[in-house]
Amino acid sequence: MLGSLPIQPTDPNLLVGFEDADDAAVYRLTDELALVQTVDFFTPVVDDAFDFGRIAALNALNDVWAMGGRPVTALAITAFPRQGVDLAILGEIMRGGLSILTENGVTLVGGHSVQNDQIMFGYAVTGLIEPNAIARNRGACPGDWLILTKPLGTGLLATGIKFGKATPEMAQKAIATMLTSGREAGEAIRAFGVRAATDITGFGLLGHAWEMARASRVTLELAADRLPLLPGALEMAAQRMVTQGDRTNREYVGEDVALSADLSKEMGSLVFDPQTAGGMLMALPESKVGPMLERLRSAYPEAAVIGRVTELGDHALVVHSKSEW
Repeated sequence: MLGSLPIQPTDPNLLVGFEDADDAAVYRLTDELALVQTVDFFTPVVDDAFDFGRIAALNALNDVWAMGGRPVTALAITAFPRQGVDLAILGEIMRGGLSILTENGVTLVGGHSVQNDQIMFGYAVTGLIEPNAIARNRGACPGDWLILTKPLGTGLLATGIKFGKATPEMAQKAIATMLTSGREAGEAIRAFGVRAATDITGFGLLGHAWEMARASRVTLELAADRLPLLPGALEMAAQRMVTQGDRTNREYVGEDVALSADLSKEMGSLVFDPQTAGGMLMALPESKVGPMLERLRSAYPEAAVIGRVTELGDHALVVHSKSEW
């Protein structure tokens, strides 16, 4: 459907559009200043309204941080039932989101709401960035190493929570992970001059890694035994607590991924699992890996090297069951 839309005239000030599936768009205002813009909203992933608002805010802000930008303003977007649900719940959702915006120096400047049977909430966020300091999908180079800042499994655990399969301890850890800000990762991206990074969200680790590989025209090799995982994530995968996103993410990547023959079905679910407010995946030279991990682990104790970038091979993605390096 989108392919049938007319192509707009080229705007030389549009530095990053949607052609490489980047986390946010970048529009140049001057040689020293550009806007970063993104929008994201979704249905509740936790029962607590205040936490849902906080997670939704971080999920949107993370897109700007993943580009190396600094978010400055936000517009709230919500769909909420006219009847049957107490409006006080919407107030708690918005209060939670506002707390995150305030904590990160982002000004709420307005918003829009529609009546809808399904609750949805999120933000359109505008940030600032230097035009010559953008981290995007196309910046990964052969020889780079891949770092992931946060553990995987929020989609599986959210489903497990919904069906009463996840323990309170599993749920608590999953929520805490979603509520871990990407701000420190964004600051590290700027400090280390990272040119390739992406936010792991709805398309899962492999979906977003595939976008990076395709845009950079390289192959990303990942090692399953190096992936940080949330407690209980493999257990939820074994109980088939997968979301619809598992299927659509597999279809999205298609035949462009080679999975090791001895990769377990459970780990296969983890790498396709859609994430909410997930970690940052970044590619950087080997010389910067040690210092970057040292900086990241104060905020992301489970940050890990999960793979490497190689010359483009038969597949854009290769997933080994065990590290081969």
